[in-house]
Amino acid sequence: MTPPELLKAMFQAAVNAALPSLCVPPHLPPKPKGRTIVIGAGKASGAMAKALEDAWEGPIEGLVVTRYGYRVPTDRLKVVEAAHPVPDAAGREAAARILKLMHGLTKDDLVLCLISGGGSALLALPPEELSLEDKQAVNKALLKSGATISEMNTVRKHLSAIKGGRLAAAAAPAKVVALMISDVPGDDPSIIASGPTVPDPSTNQDALAIIEKYKIAVPASVLNRLEGGDETPKPGDKRFARVENIMIATPQASLEAAAAVAQHAGFKPVILGDSIEGESRDVALVHAGIARQCALRGQPEKPPCVLISGGETTITLKGKGKGGRNTEFLLALAIALDGMKNIYAIAGDTDGIDGSEDNAGALIYPDTLKRAAASGVNAKAMLADNDPWNFFNAIGDLLVTGPTLTNVNDFRAVLIEP
Repeated sequence: MTPPELLKAMFQAAVNAALPSLCVPPHLPPKPKGRTIVIGAGKASGAMAKALEDAWEGPIEGLVVTRYGYRVPTDRLKVVEAAHPVPDAAGREAAARILKLMHGLTKDDLVLCLISGGGSALLALPPEELSLEDKQAVNKALLKSGATISEMNTVRKHLSAIKGGRLAAAAAPAKVVALMISDVPGDDPSIIASGPTVPDPSTNQDALAIIEKYKIAVPASVLNRLEGGDETPKPGDKRFARVENIMIATPQASLEAAAAVAQHAGFKPVILGDSIEGESRDVALVHAGIARQCALRGQPEKPPCVLISGGETTITLKGKGKGGRNTEFLLALAIALDGMKNIYAIAGDTDGIDGSEDNAGALIYPDTLKRAAASGVNAKAMLADNDPWNFFNAIGDLLVTGPTLTNVNDFRAVLIEP
């Protein structure tokens, strides 16, 4: 198996470890005396709905919203599509319908929530004093700001009528079981999809502080909401007494699955962490330094070895190019390694889409910069313009998988041969 083939096999193993068909059935709760209502949101929620349908014996009803292109055919559950990462009217309508399903439930009813990354943008239900356009403006600004996913979702949940625990609060006194596929550093359930079933420890003031920290320009209506609006439900709220949040797939489990593939191929895996954050190009510099130390000093591991990491990096957009955080990481990594022999790398979003294009990520080789230069492509100029997609597209090294129907954040691997 060649180094690129091994890296692709590791990426696929990471994805496979989080497939809903494997992760959902073992965590299903007992059937209730009353109705079973299924709702969900996220990039994996369509596949989660299908997995639940296949495993659940008995009547179910409900609605799930997923990203355009991620719908899976179902028989008993309705699956609709909406926009991500910037919400649209379809997401607003779906969220309103989901919240309406929570009305009038009894203690004998069960609400099964299928939650995965991407659910925050897909559950786009603003409170009465805000418009969808207000939420769209805030989302766009957050995505360009360099804020972490935790910070972005702290703001989002305070501008929502359904997130930040409001969904579960509306379902009381029914039993609520949320099955979650984590895409956030640290697997904090209150951050995944902005925590629609989790009491929220953050405050409106926390959201305001994040807006100020990143100098984000927001509509006046948003500031008014955060300065005077009601708070999200907090820990200790009695409406959460019958709520259970279960993590069914995590980035760490996917990293370990990839590590097993590397080990089998004779490469010693070194897991650097499942919750690495920071600017993509800064994280690339650190990975390049560790890879160089392995290659030249045998520390922290002698080649053949592979450095594996997960988490979610960020990009502070300053240029006009296109791409995503994984291709930006790889372009910066290639520049930092500067053609060093025997080092290969892959980085991709496990949902199959890096940023807004059609690729999951890309790969780099020892000759990446040389081939780019021969094609008339200036790596440093394209990094400065935040244009990694065009860089890797020009040399044919994009990683294109299509929608994977799951999402456990980003996967990175740097392989060092002897």
